Amino acid sequence: MVSIRKDFPILSRQVRGKPLVYLDNAATSQKPRAVIQALSEYYEQHNANVHRAVHTLGQEVTERYEEARQKVADFIGAPAEGIIFTRGTTEAINLVSYTWAEANISPGDEILTTPMEHHSNLLPWQRVAQARGASLKFIPMSPQGTLSLSALDTLLTERTKLVALTHMSNVLGAITPVKEIARRAHEKGALVLVDGAQSVPHIPVDVKDLDCDFLAFSGHKMLAPTGIGVLYVRPQVLETMEPFQLGGEMAREVWLDRATWNDLPIRFEAGTPNIAGAIALGVAVDYLRNLGMERVREHEIQLTGYALVRFQELPNTEVFGPWDTQQRGGIISFCHTGVHSHDLGTFLDHEGVAIRVGHHCAMPLMELLKVSATGRASFYIYNIKAEVDLLVETLQKAIRYFTPGPRRVARPTNS
Repeated sequence: MVSIRKDFPILSRQVRGKPLVYLDNAATSQKPRAVIQALSEYYEQHNANVHRAVHTLGQEVTERYEEARQKVADFIGAPAEGIIFTRGTTEAINLVSYTWAEANISPGDEILTTPMEHHSNLLPWQRVAQARGASLKFIPMSPQGTLSLSALDTLLTERTKLVALTHMSNVLGAITPVKEIARRAHEKGALVLVDGAQSVPHIPVDVKDLDCDFLAFSGHKMLAPTGIGVLYVRPQVLETMEPFQLGGEMAREVWLDRATWNDLPIRFEAGTPNIAGAIALGVAVDYLRNLGMERVREHEIQLTGYALVRFQELPNTEVFGPWDTQQRGGIISFCHTGVHSHDLGTFLDHEGVAIRVGHHCAMPLMELLKVSATGRASFYIYNIKAEVDLLVETLQKAIRYFTPGPRRVARPTNS
């Protein structure tokens, strides 16, 4: 993937006088020039509101906006009427919690999730459970991110109404066996919501193959701008849901005392949407499809495997997540026994290396791992082995700086 680096203008800049090494892709990805140009072109050539006007600009924008919806639908193997544009994964999951869950979760019902969820896929279900008198249950897991599927025998019951789980952990990189869990959940009559924020940008995802009822993901993690995301809802389920927000364009007819709703999925996109963002997301999808998601996945498998081997050279350093690269994405979270992750992150920044440090909006998982914070390096299509080398060599310098004296080398926790 070395040849595509020229497509990303930001990769040519320097940080603190050093070439930028961007390894914070789980937080947000960088944008190729084609996506940046799509934003400029929209505002320079087509700027108008969508679904409203008969004039040329309005028709051009509506056509491009709906073309983007179709591109996204094709990208995940979904029908276009099941694609709702949102601000991101967080809003998409909240949409489900405030619409479908409010109407379908009753006292005594159960919502099943996992301890490794991002707060965006935990807090909404805490609220629903408290508001509706339901119970929140969790599939047991190991620190490496392996879920105990045998526990589903007792956890999944006729009272289970929803299973909400990440497809790929934003901390461990662990890939969840969604397809098997969905099959067993549906046998009990439960619906399945998948947080695809970390998976859709990195691995081939097909909603028909996963057999999920809801899939949420963000554009900014897959080369698109911030402020645009997607909620896929199985059309049979979407038809039963009431709108999330009320306002312009989502209504078909309005009287003083009542209203009827517009067609799907427009009834869930009240007001003026992020038109430029949606169009640019379509361009980002084009970019990824041209690369091929199988190729994207293979690149990250190779890079992550290389990084895991190099991380074994770091003394007193614990690496979390599966050792098998077939079971994880391009995310490596790590913790040194004697140096705080924030100190490591700051040291790296002085060398132009950008990683994430903290709890990664996954505090319950941090508690399970028995750490307050980790460093996290996360890879994408434009990262290369030379950047992994620089990451590890700079961490070695940081560890020597903060911990003088004898050292030992620690292998990953499950190696």
